[in-house]
Amino acid sequence: MSAKNVTLKVENLNKNYGSVVALSNVSFEILKGEVVALVGDNGAGKSTLVKCVAGSVFPSSGSIYLDGEKVNFHTPGQARDAGIETVYQQLALVDTFNISENLFLGKEVKRTGLSRLFGILDRKEMRRQALQAIQEFNATFPDVNATVETMSGGQRQIVAMTRGAFWGKSLLLLDEPTAALGVQESKSVLEVIERFRSQNQMSLLIISHNLEHVWQVCDRILVLRGGNLVANLVKKDVTKSDVVSHITGAYSK
Repeated sequence: MSAKNVTLKVENLNKNYGSVVALSNVSFEILKGEVVALVGDNGAGKSTLVKCVAGSVFPSSGSIYLDGEKVNFHTPGQARDAGIETVYQQLALVDTFNISENLFLGKEVKRTGLSRLFGILDRKEMRRQALQAIQEFNATFPDVNATVETMSGGQRQIVAMTRGAFWGKSLLLLDEPTAALGVQESKSVLEVIERFRSQNQMSLLIISHNLEHVWQVCDRILVLRGGNLVANLVKKDVTKSDVVSHITGAYSK
């Protein structure tokens, strides 16, 4: 496998909290444009692993490589600057802001010339870029100028994901993107994930408990159990039952 085709490489990653082992010698790769699911029971280490990659948690040992370069993130800001965006279940949206304001939250575009000295925002340009991003991923909203507080759970999720794909150059991390969503809203979110892959070759790592959704969008499945990576499965070569067996520890060759 050529290194230039690898977006993320995790090598012998360990994370200990005192005597508690959260991750133990976890190693895997994610290719460019690949969608990979991260599954396992509660407490398996999924959130810790994602937080290590996202810069929220610093590993006890091991290495992380992004686009072939070794990285040592001490803050989420450093990971974002390197091209990694994360969408947690909390979404981190401002309810009273509209789509463009949320898309540019913390990265607002200022007007040029004298207006820039006074910090005046270029709302027209931000709205233009936001509309372009929405159209690129074929996301649909009844009113693009509506505030987030008026949107459904699925629409809010798509706003957060669009923001992640808009700013992320290499890798998008999604934490349970369809949790608590209805059937139709989940379908919309999964369709957007497919478009992320097909349109901008971004790699995705998705935490999910829903194997039906995993089967719809993912190429590969990583299974964590007790902080250990117990399986690295190509979806087309396994069944959902195989994955469940790895999660529970009942798998036998």
